[in-house]
Amino acid sequence: MDLQITKCFIDGIECPGLLQINHKIFGDKRGFFCETYNQRDFFNAGLAMKFVQDNQSFSTKGVLRGLHFQTNHPQGKLVSVIQGSVYDVAVDLRNGSPTFGKHFAVVLDGVKKNQLYIPEGFAHGFYVLSENALSSYKCTDFYDPTGEDGIIWNDATIGINWQKVTGGTTPTLAEKDLHYKPFDFSKKYFEFKNK
Repeated sequence: MDLQITKCFIDGIECPGLLQINHKIFGDKRGFFCETYNQRDFFNAGLAMKFVQDNQSFSTKGVLRGLHFQTNHPQGKLVSVIQGSVYDVAVDLRNGSPTFGKHFAVVLDGVKKNQLYIPEGFAHGFYVLSENALSSYKCTDFYDPTGEDGIIWNDATIGINWQKVTGGTTPTLAEKDLHYKPFDFSKKYFEFKNK
């Protein structure tokens, strides 16, 4: 099995279900080959999620997408970058989780082929570090526009340090992303189911 799985920790606390995944890359003078998803290997590693939809997004440098989640039919996402690099962020919205209201961030890179598995019940966003980035994510449920929601990208409570990757420049955001509400500790976002 050419799969390495690492648990994610936030402030020293394990974030249940959030995983970093690395694959073996076979390279030579012609280029490289990498198997980015193998159901058998994932299942053997205890990752028995079922993916039903694949998405791709292309973004230019300085674009920030997020922080998005879906209230109806929440989606787990296996996120990777095919080309370029992004600062990828997952925010735990599962009430009762030991990391509720906290975020995890990692640079996903098209050369390293590293991935982040974000289970259902998280908000997700990323900032493009390279000249452009082609991102891909496999989803455990279908997109449902009736449940589309989000949290404002620069929420002070969550405290994502966008400054360290933006260098203080204002990111480029979609109009809808500018109008999401702040995180609310008293709101019931998602139920935490510790498996």
